[in-house]
Amino acid sequence: MRKHLIKIKNILDTLYLRYNHRKCIRPDPLQFVYRYKKPADMEVAGLLSAVLAYGRVQQIEKDLNDLFSRIGASPYAFVLNFDKAHRKKLNSFKHRFTTGKDIADLLVVLQKVLQQKGSIENQFLPAYNKSDENVIPTLTKFCDSLYEIYSKETHREVSRGLKYLLASPAGGSACKRLNLFLRWMVRDDDVDTGLWRCVAQAKLLVPVDVHMGRLCKILGLYDRKTVSLKTAVQITKSFSEIEPSDPVKYDFALSRVGITEGCTGKYDPRCDACELSDFCHEDTKARRN
Repeated sequence: MRKHLIKIKNILDTLYLRYNHRKCIRPDPLQFVYRYKKPADMEVAGLLSAVLAYGRVQQIEKDLNDLFSRIGASPYAFVLNFDKAHRKKLNSFKHRFTTGKDIADLLVVLQKVLQQKGSIENQFLPAYNKSDENVIPTLTKFCDSLYEIYSKETHREVSRGLKYLLASPAGGSACKRLNLFLRWMVRDDDVDTGLWRCVAQAKLLVPVDVHMGRLCKILGLYDRKTVSLKTAVQITKSFSEIEPSDPVKYDFALSRVGITEGCTGKYDPRCDACELSDFCHEDTKARRN
């Protein structure tokens, strides 16, 4: 391993030991998965929580509280029995530019998945190939299969709102939210659920948004100018050099630097105590001096 990466691994291990605990999950949207005990409920809650994980953390938490209060005690049962009365419960729901109609469209798809396959995992697995370098081909086919279900069930083209919730790698998106869902389902530790047993964690992609992109840029894990699918692949390959069998191991702990410690990429007196301070870009160091 390169000397640079050895230093990074030591820092990441420190963050992992500090943050990778169930008690540290809130305000992360993963908290809503653990509101439920049955795997079927946790899986459905996981997908709904992940696809709405965009925007400010506080707003995500507020709106997911609203959504799950409408859904009730069993997300799995709500989806399996989804009808006009259930749709009506979602009418006034809104999270940024996702509406209750968008969620209802997603639940129409998930209802068919649960009726035909029994679980979201069973919809995902037929496209999974252990020889693929990563989950991108599987995720692409998974999204395509869900789009197809929607079109068959509604006789309409897939709406922009649903395509946003189920963003496919085919469009070049980093697919942060679906990769986040896969991390929650596949990895198994005190934070991630390990509900899915047939997908190798070595195939996962790091869920990359603007904030994770900034932190990984500070660490020198990629050199691209924008956050895209290619960026996520490059970042994941860098993490694979550090932890080949589990490249997304440090995702939760590293993201706490932004969520819990409030890193914005601009200098703050708290930066002096941050493990990442030695890696900060030159203009941040200049502001510190």
